[in-house]
Parts: sequence; C-alpha cells; structure tokens
Amino acid sequence: MHNLNLIWVFNPTADKVLMCKRHKEPYMGLYNLVGGKVEPGEAGLTAAYRELAEETGITDITLHHLADFTYYYNGFHIAVYCGKLGHAVEVSGDEKELAWIDTTENFFDISRFAGDGNLGHIFALFKYAGEKYTGQAPKLKEATAW
Repeated sequence: MHNLNLIWVFNPTADKVLMCKRHKEPYMGLYNLVGGKVEPGEAGLTAAYRELAEETGITDITLHHLADFTYYYNGFHIAVYCGKLGHAVEVSGDEKELAWIDTTENFFDISRFAGDGNLGHIFALFKYAGEKYTGQAPKLKEATAW
C-alpha cells in the first residue's frame, strides 16, 4: 500500500485554498492540493507537516486530520489534512507552481482540477467541518473549528 497525503490550506479568511499545478502525469497541468508520500515508519501527520514545509515553506499552521480514502484497486491510501492560516504568509515552492484559488471555484471541474472530481467531494466536507462544534453547519468563512 502506498501512503499519501493531501493538505487543504486555507488563507486566514478561508476564502482561498493553496493549490499547486501538477507538472507530471497523472493530471499534468491541473491544479491539485499540496502533499505527497509518507515515508516508511513516518506518522501520517508528521509527513503532512514535512510535505507542507517542503512544498510551500509553511510551518506556522495547525493541521487536522479530516478524512482517509483507500483505493484498493491501485494500492493507495490517502489521508486528507486541513488547516487555516492565522495570518498571511509568503509561500514559495521549488518543485511546483503555487496559487491561491478562490473557494467559490467548482472543484468538480476535471478540466481544471486533478482527482477526477474527488477534490470537489473532499471540499464538500468542509461545509460541515464545524457542525460537531456548533450544532449547525456553518458557511465556510464562519468555520473556526480548524
């Protein structure tokens, strides 16, 4: 099983998410979340923080484990982490082009976003992220649970 992670990083006002443009297949040229491989013996959350720092320079954020997906047909386990920045930061990456994408985008658009629509499904989880804390599903900008 190949262990991978995806990391949703929201800006301080939670109206943009940090994404990178893929430079190789699959999904070359499409926007994807930052993330990567979990090294053997490495904890998933540790790997998420490491990948985030390597790909963006972001180190001042608290990540929360949101979901896991296992794709048995190709042997992938993907852990999804999320976090919201407390203040604006300068992002930099040597490997991939980074961009802040507005949260009003259609993340199901497979001509623009990687994952065959999976990013849209994952993003839908955020609309309910604060439910267990407030008793009602907040709008994304009002979610403070992360």
